[in-house]
Amino acid sequence: MESLADELATLARQTLSPEQVRAIEKIGETRVCKAGDKIFKVGGPQDYFHYIEAGTVDVINPITNRPFPHGSMGPGEFIGEIDFLSGGGAQVDIVAATDARLLSVPRRAMLDLMAKNPELGDLVITVFAARRRHMIENNLLGITLLGGEADRNIRRIADFANRNRIPARLVALGSPEAADLAKQCGLDPSHPAAILGPSTALAHPTPRQVAAYFGLDATLSGEGTYDVLIVGGGPAGIAAGVYAGAEGMKALVIEDLAIGGQAGSSSRIENYMGFPTGISGADLCWRGEVQAIKFGTRFAVPRCATAVSEEIEGGFRVTLEDGEDVRTRSIVVATGVQYRRLPVDRLEEFEGAGIYYAATDLEARYCNGTDVIVIGGGNSAGQAAMFLSRSARHVHVLIRGTSLASSMSDYLRSRLENDPAITLHRQSQLTACHGDGGLECVTIHDAGTGKDWRLDTPAVFVMVGAAPNTDWLSGCVELDDRGFVKTGTDVGAASAYGTSHPGIFAVGDVRAGSVKRVASAVGDGSVVISRVFAYLQEST
Repeated sequence: MESLADELATLARQTLSPEQVRAIEKIGETRVCKAGDKIFKVGGPQDYFHYIEAGTVDVINPITNRPFPHGSMGPGEFIGEIDFLSGGGAQVDIVAATDARLLSVPRRAMLDLMAKNPELGDLVITVFAARRRHMIENNLLGITLLGGEADRNIRRIADFANRNRIPARLVALGSPEAADLAKQCGLDPSHPAAILGPSTALAHPTPRQVAAYFGLDATLSGEGTYDVLIVGGGPAGIAAGVYAGAEGMKALVIEDLAIGGQAGSSSRIENYMGFPTGISGADLCWRGEVQAIKFGTRFAVPRCATAVSEEIEGGFRVTLEDGEDVRTRSIVVATGVQYRRLPVDRLEEFEGAGIYYAATDLEARYCNGTDVIVIGGGNSAGQAAMFLSRSARHVHVLIRGTSLASSMSDYLRSRLENDPAITLHRQSQLTACHGDGGLECVTIHDAGTGKDWRLDTPAVFVMVGAAPNTDWLSGCVELDDRGFVKTGTDVGAASAYGTSHPGIFAVGDVRAGSVKRVASAVGDGSVVISRVFAYLQEST
């Protein structure tokens, strides 16, 4: 299966060509460092791109204060990681191992050069992305979470980090390592916490705090008016962000949880063109996010739109969950849908502690070698069941009707029906959850026999139904009777993506009548920007 980036080892210490170095020399300045000087400090800004002309530098683990294995870099290499693109803080210390001479370029100037010199930009982004993959796969830094096995809030942070491709490491409370880390950071060793660096520890972490540290939560105040605000960071919103940036628009994408939306929770997408061995939804969307950032599109996560109003002088004002306002000349609604909650007692109590709405590597860790339940008969449920069957003892799929959904792809249906590690329970529904602190057992009703039965399980994955995220639109556009946004001829719009309100467009799953597929959503997001561009030209 494809990953989010190339393997770092295959890049063989990729260096810049002489022509590319000369281009950097024109906008950079020479910096001389003494052995021991810090070039980047963990948590500090990555405000410069550094090309090593002479000497060597070490990548230091800020927790142990020792170099990472194979973490030295020398002449011809460049310093940095993928958060450089979004302005996130450095995740490691970079220290001159010897006297060194660097060619240093301010971040904004380097991004402009990368945009004008695509070969240079592609090389830098490829290396930066490979370094992120290396960090994730080798469990290197990013964020260390203490107590994820027991604390629902820490699991929520782990989920946020995992879906945003932030390296995250789980350490169990009571372990010697957890005790040592807590002591270093001045924390209570018995209390769950998030450690972002040697001087940054959060006893009660929130996704917003983690996002700010890693540069995901962009500062929006004082940014003026955007050409287009894209609300929703799923495949449709990301594609719109890529094309808006490529067209030179001042574009912002906001997402309330993680870039990728519901598609980001798919453990494996096998029918998306160009990925014959499949790719996870999170990796696919992360690649798209990096591509959009390369073109200048900004992302802000986790941010949620709560209302929209029309400005007297033209354009729109979108209010966010914290009361902050964003002004924009146009809006692309790409908020998608979310799985419906089941009407089951205590369900909400166990959310994040046994009840999940995504099946990724993170959730699989919590239920390795156990019986698990997947509820639903569509593609997402099928993909989750196949993924979980690799680590769970057995996967039980509950289907309310007598058969799998007609919308499920044939290849998935065949695999589910023939996998000995998966059992399909037709005409079956979850009716009760049991446990003390975390989910331990569930009750299931079999409508075919009229009997109830119980199953010991630490994990239920709910993937049933879909409700559109449109409450924030404040009545500005027409919705159908299910809450989906009406577009095109249904509302007299000239564009298939135009809504009843000029300047507001809708794409992806939130659009009434849309095909609920990743490829379709990407197509919507790609095409809508040409309509937005035409609207902006006409309204100028």
